Amino acid sequence: MSPLPAVRLLQPADVPAAAAVGGASLSDQIPVALQPTTPAERAHLVRRQQARVSHLLATDPEGSWVAEVDGEIVGVALALVRDDIWGLSLFGVRPGLQGQGIGRLLLAAALGYAAGRRGALILSSTDPRAMRSYARAGFAVKPALAAAGAINRARLPAGLRTRAGDVEADRELLDAVSRHVRTAAHGRDLGAFVAAGDRLLVLDGRGFAVSRRGSPILLAAFDDEAATDLLWSCLADGAPGAPVHLDYVTQGNDWAVAVALEAGLSLSPDGPVFVRGETGPFAPYLPSGAYL
Repeated sequence: MSPLPAVRLLQPADVPAAAAVGGASLSDQIPVALQPTTPAERAHLVRRQQARVSHLLATDPEGSWVAEVDGEIVGVALALVRDDIWGLSLFGVRPGLQGQGIGRLLLAAALGYAAGRRGALILSSTDPRAMRSYARAGFAVKPALAAAGAINRARLPAGLRTRAGDVEADRELLDAVSRHVRTAAHGRDLGAFVAAGDRLLVLDGRGFAVSRRGSPILLAAFDDEAATDLLWSCLADGAPGAPVHLDYVTQGNDWAVAVALEAGLSLSPDGPVFVRGETGPFAPYLPSGAYL
């Protein structure tokens, strides 16, 4: 009989192990073309994963949980709250240990942080066990698409109007746009993106995006035209021939599908988005897997 896991709050010393478990649990969800191939790229990914865990521990210590067996971390669940909207940032169990009840205990702990909140969000993987758990927790499902590939740079439009953004100088716009699409500002999470090396792009008065080597890691706008400009600007930000990806394209974001097809990307089914309570229109919006 397997020993029962101990589920407890994450501590600073747990960050490397928790990040490693979270990364391993999601590794099979990452397309081969987007996985790191060099030692430098793998080291950068490890630093980014650890920075994500450290950031959530700093902002939401009551939502940061790990599962431990025989003194070894085997699962992690990180949840955040922004403007009274709860979100599940990271949830995973070490490969080979799924299906033993560890994830159920972790999810219950993370959902305790959602109690009494006016809304809740989960961006799911395609793991059937995860989707079952979220549906049984009372969340409604929003099916989603993904798009990936190398863009046809000959189709990049001229006259894009975005500029480099500044998290503090553009705070009023950033907060307003986030609240428009999901009823909650991203707050300090945008600074975490920039600190990790991502680029903040702004379309004055209309929206913003976060680009990671040409992939839109987060995009929010007041209207579809602005969102289209921001998405093309992200794609233009990548290196020629390098693969890019769009994730969690839900209903109401056909502008993103149109851009992806025009750019030469391939569409595929993505893990769904699960919502509960007040979560806004979710459009024009490409949410962040890390910070929703």
